[in-house]
Parts: sequence; C-alpha cells; structure tokens
Amino acid sequence: MGDRLKGKRAFVTAGSAGIGRCAAAAFAREGASVFATDIDEKGLASLKSDGVSEVARLDVRDSTAVAAMAKRVGKVDILLNAAGFVHHGTVLECSDEDWDFSFDLNVKSMHRTIRAFLPGMQESGRGSIVNISSAAGVFKAAPNRYVYGATKAAVAALTRAVAVDFITGPRDVREPAADGKARHRRGNRLARSLPRQRRERVHDGRRAYHRWRLDALILNLAINNNVIPGRVEDANPESRDSGSGPSDHPGMTDREEGMCP
Repeated sequence: MGDRLKGKRAFVTAGSAGIGRCAAAAFAREGASVFATDIDEKGLASLKSDGVSEVARLDVRDSTAVAAMAKRVGKVDILLNAAGFVHHGTVLECSDEDWDFSFDLNVKSMHRTIRAFLPGMQESGRGSIVNISSAAGVFKAAPNRYVYGATKAAVAALTRAVAVDFITGPRDVREPAADGKARHRRGNRLARSLPRQRRERVHDGRRAYHRWRLDALILNLAINNNVIPGRVEDANPESRDSGSGPSDHPGMTDREEGMCP
C-alpha cells in the first residue's frame, strides 16, 4: 500500500475487468477512496478484495443514470473513463446500428460522465480526468477497426477540447507529441517504485509487460506529476510500429482488452 493518492476520491467506469479494474486497484493501492461501476455486477462484487471501497451497477449509455450516480457519489478528484467496445470490421461491415452503438459507448459515455462530474471539480478547484483511448485511431490505423478507430480518435479530440475549455494555470495545453519516449521513461520511473513481485511479472510475457506499464502510467496521470494537461499519453509506444492492437476477436470490450496481471 502506498499513499500517493491518500485523501483523494476516484470514480471509475467499466471497473469490473481489464483496464478499468487495473486502474481501480492501482488507485486503491495508493490510498484513494475508489468508487467503481460497471454493468457486470458479479465482477464488481470481487473488487472488494482489491481494496475498492464502493461499487455500483451503472450503464454509462444512460444519461439519466449517469447524472443520478454523480449526485450519489458527490465530488471526486479523479474520473477514469474505461468503458468501451471494439467493433470488428471495415466500413462495409459497419451498419448504422454498429456505428451508433460504438460512438454511444466509446465516446458519448465519456461526454456524460465528464458533464456530470466536472462541475464538482470546478468547485473544488482541482481534479484529473483520464479517458482511455487507443493507438488504433489516435496514432495509426488498424485493420478491421474502422469505427473503433474513429471513436478512439474522437476520444482524443474530446479530451483536448475539455482541457482547452477548462484547464487554467501555469502549464499550457499542448497537442499530442509524435513520440512517447519521455512519457515512457516517466512511466518506467513510477513503475520501478511498484513492489518487486509486480515488476517480476514483466517476464510473464509482452502483454503482461504492457499491462504493468499501463498501470504505472495511469498512476502517473492521476498523481499529475510532469504530465501536460490535454495531451494524449501513450502507454505503449511500440504498438504504433508493431502492428499490434486490440484482439481480432469480434465484439471484444475494452474491459477485456488489458486484464490486470
């Protein structure tokens, strides 16, 4: 257990598995009070063992439910949006329904949660919003990820737009950098402070290594050390050149796309 997030309250969507669960557990390990949500109530129930203090079912496609949840939760210091869906196919295999569902879950859900929680951050004068995107759509195109890539590019634009409108202070909002080297080094420095047992899991394989590094980078973002507001932070710079990306399994959700080691 650490204390870098001690006294902070975090709200996480899609927290029952994958990136959302990994982030919720990481925040809890660092002393934050974490409220995790998902539509998978069984997965949520097991989060108590990860130190997550509160859980609740939430469909982020329901604007009324999101607004009601924000009132229930109150002010938060960290909002992490991890809900998403990976559609498999080209433009010729993407129906209007596929397009609408992907944008509703991958992009509009973030619009809903940010709109609901941002006023509380304004009142407090502080807060961190982390939106999970993908190299597929932000830095490169990926085969058979037509609408998925479009939604993830939209997430990056949405994030920058919120930063331009609401972040004030001595640091300027900047466009995403073309490389991820400096941010990769910062993530590694933070990762080195993680328990040795977690670091040794790097040897379990490449995907485990990337999950470990993402865990560290999410903490770096939340703690807000040396991170430029509004910038797209790349958790896996190598993925731009390697051709790697979301699994080719059709219909996979983002929650399933980065299981915690």
